[in-house]
Amino acid sequence: MSAAPPVPRMGDGSAYATAQHQFDAAADQLHLDDSLRQILREVKRELVVHFPVEFDDGEFGVFTGFRVQHNIARGPAKGGLRYHPAMTLDDCRALAMFMTWKAALVEIPFGGAKGGVVCDPRAMSESELERMTRRFTTEISLLVGPEKDIPAPDMGTDWRVMAWIMDTISMHAGYSVSASVTGKPTEIGGSAGRYQATGRGLTTVTMQAMRDHGLRVEGASLAVQGFGQVGSQCAELLGALGMSVVAVSDSRGGIYNGTGFDLDALHAHRRGGGRVSDFPGGERITNQELLELNVDVLVPAALESQITMGNVERVRARVIAEGANAPVTPDAETFLTQQGVLIIPDILANAGGLVVSYFEWVQDLQALFWEAGEVNTRLELIMSRSYVMVRDLARERRVSLREAAYQIAVERVAAATKVRGVFP
Repeated sequence: MSAAPPVPRMGDGSAYATAQHQFDAAADQLHLDDSLRQILREVKRELVVHFPVEFDDGEFGVFTGFRVQHNIARGPAKGGLRYHPAMTLDDCRALAMFMTWKAALVEIPFGGAKGGVVCDPRAMSESELERMTRRFTTEISLLVGPEKDIPAPDMGTDWRVMAWIMDTISMHAGYSVSASVTGKPTEIGGSAGRYQATGRGLTTVTMQAMRDHGLRVEGASLAVQGFGQVGSQCAELLGALGMSVVAVSDSRGGIYNGTGFDLDALHAHRRGGGRVSDFPGGERITNQELLELNVDVLVPAALESQITMGNVERVRARVIAEGANAPVTPDAETFLTQQGVLIIPDILANAGGLVVSYFEWVQDLQALFWEAGEVNTRLELIMSRSYVMVRDLARERRVSLREAAYQIAVERVAAATKVRGVFP
């Protein structure tokens, strides 16, 4: 076993440059004070670690990991851990900034963080993955903890990884620290409803946005790029509302069926070890071809910078609900908006996971747990309320949903930063 080399990525440029561009636009529209702009435009803290891991064959490899905190003016840092061969420090900076705005938009008292390890988890055995996770946790432990920085799952990580992280932190502390991570198994303090949370939140705001714009939810065609936890759950939930799921994909490719898929059969196929692209219920397509299908709703739920100026003229979806962070580059978004495409921005569309992570953290701190129905009701209330606030501001100021969302979020973080002052 050896660490996999980085793989090429699509994009018009730096993910962090995109994040800063979104912030700059909001800061300009808000006439933000130059001093506050300087503070909020940069990350607060970043840690890069290089650490050895023993493989099953007795050999060793050195891995690189990151943990970045963008802003903690409104509360402890919160953000996922990504295991991916193309993970970069630049990605962490961008995603940490997105988390800050996301938490502020949905009024959750967290700041933004992100982290990860440059690796291919699919090429590692479970024991290798566990050893790497525990060593990485130890390396970043000076930053993380229930009152400082609370990691969560992201691409390439899951409930197992969160359990290993929680246990490692607890072993160092000498007692169980259940609130140190979210996205854990329910047996050790995880929350009911967490697995579907991002997909449920996305479903709530997509349904409301479409109806507000006079678009029918029932019978609409849906394509989902990235059939992982977020993509599969939103496909299932939107399908239950009457949408026809006509295309899905994972990192290896996808499938298309104009009449829609039997999602239960597709899930069974994947549980049996099959790939999405091998499912017999449709024709094979590439991820690029999926983005260019003539569908009513497109959910990019994979990596950043998937719709760029290189392919935007071929994108034909009427609605784009951003299940991933920053899947549409700023220039591409300008083009799509001019064509009348409705874009539901990431910091609103995919905030459901953050909301239920907050619920999990609160439940762990109180040692008092809620039923799934209560979690889902609270989640839908927050997502619906946040969407209405964004929609109303967008109408009032005649701006896009993204511009309205960023104005709300940046204004809240700026207010918290200003009222706290600058130490010393």
